[in-house]
Amino acid sequence: MVLVTDAESSLAGFNLARFNLTEFTLGEHRIPDLRSRRLGVIVPASNTNAEPDCLMLAPSGLTLHVTRSGGYDVEAIPDSAEMRRFARQALDQQLQLLVDARVELIAYACTSATLSDGPEFDAAFCAEITAKSGLPAVTTAGALVEAMRELGATRVAFTSPYVPKLAQESVEFIQHCGIEVINQLGFERELNSLEQNQLSPEDAYRMGLAADHPQAELLVISCTDYRALEAVPALEQALGKPVITSNSALMYACLKRLDIEIADIEAGGYLFTRRN
Repeated sequence: MVLVTDAESSLAGFNLARFNLTEFTLGEHRIPDLRSRRLGVIVPASNTNAEPDCLMLAPSGLTLHVTRSGGYDVEAIPDSAEMRRFARQALDQQLQLLVDARVELIAYACTSATLSDGPEFDAAFCAEITAKSGLPAVTTAGALVEAMRELGATRVAFTSPYVPKLAQESVEFIQHCGIEVINQLGFERELNSLEQNQLSPEDAYRMGLAADHPQAELLVISCTDYRALEAVPALEQALGKPVITSNSALMYACLKRLDIEIADIEAGGYLFTRRN
């Protein structure tokens, strides 16, 4: 928690209204309550990139509370069948943990789990989380499409570390939502969950450059466990167009639903900074 010692300027540069926050008065000191807004996140057990990315995009005043969902072989190839099974396993315990943490919103941080089954399943899955938890929810797949629409894109390029069939199902998901995917690029060999996790921002940058198409209005990099967010500023500069990742889209959707002003978060690229 930040403590500013000058009582007259204790909140200079920090807009309480922007985050719907209150403040504490400690004698002559005033401090904003930077722990009053809570976002709950469900991530696959082996995923260690979603949390750091979300933290990079979380403004002061918002805390993240994360629980994990397992039950899969981290050394197996996460194909379409595995992702459908993963999406259908019970989340009751994870949801109760987040309810107990008194979060305001639940973010489901696995893109392919619902990309593999189409927009109707994604919407029903999101609605089920809300029905069971009593809280609003956001899926990453839904957030990706929302971000594309927010930027007015009708034609996009797509890249991911998914196996070919799952990548094609992801493309079909996006196109079913009325957005044309004019180029799609994946890795030459199939990667298991741990191998996807170990990809670097350099991999994301290289694949992003290769996946782009002159007619694409933006580039989509999918997978919450793909360390792509750090490559966004460099890719946007190189391509001259917006780049969105699973995690940037997810956090953007969450901040909108929490009514937190989205500004001054350069790590998120054009999606987050275009209003500046």
